[in-house]
Amino acid sequence: MHRNLLAYNIGEGAEAFTTRRDAPLPYPVIQGHQVHGDRIAVIDRPDLTREELEGYDAFVCALPGVAIGVRTADCVPVLLHDPVRRVVAAVHSGWKGTVLKISLKTVRFMESEFGCRPADLRAVIGPAIGPDSFQVGEEVVERFRDAGFPMPSIWSFNGPGDGRPMSGGHHIDLFRANAWILEECGIPAGSIQVFDIDTYKDTSFFSARREGTACGRNINAVKLL
Repeated sequence: MHRNLLAYNIGEGAEAFTTRRDAPLPYPVIQGHQVHGDRIAVIDRPDLTREELEGYDAFVCALPGVAIGVRTADCVPVLLHDPVRRVVAAVHSGWKGTVLKISLKTVRFMESEFGCRPADLRAVIGPAIGPDSFQVGEEVVERFRDAGFPMPSIWSFNGPGDGRPMSGGHHIDLFRANAWILEECGIPAGSIQVFDIDTYKDTSFFSARREGTACGRNINAVKLL
């Protein structure tokens, strides 16, 4: 693969990657028009367009050779592979999607629609805004608390700060929050890889918080071989 692609080992029979800034895609990737919701689409033909996938934030596919992906610029990408049932999924899980537990809903969808077992799944949590950089207001903290997240593991309060951007205040660890969701689904901890690369700090990835929402997007893709 291209050197600007962050490649993952997501299990035999599939490949997955995240693009770094301006990296070319090695092949077409089906993507949707994401809205920070929790709707899930089945990709059942290789020519689905982004316009047909309006309003979806997770995609599930059992077609070999068809790559699916989600676009991120600080939000969390979650890629899933079931090597037994031969199914993959790509999930866009920003803080709103994380509160909605879209990854859990995707795993349950894979169970009900494709007969997948969580114990068989391999998962990758790709680059996203890290806990040091994800400073939030009290209302966001309350959303996570109300949704039942283990707050001591994912939340911290860093006081008044020292004047540097993102210092002080409330911080949420979206990596840990999404790993917790996947473990709650029944995916073994040893089958969950967390690439805790902070997109806000690492300028080789796009970051909406650092650059503004009009910036480019990192493409996070998975494909059955």
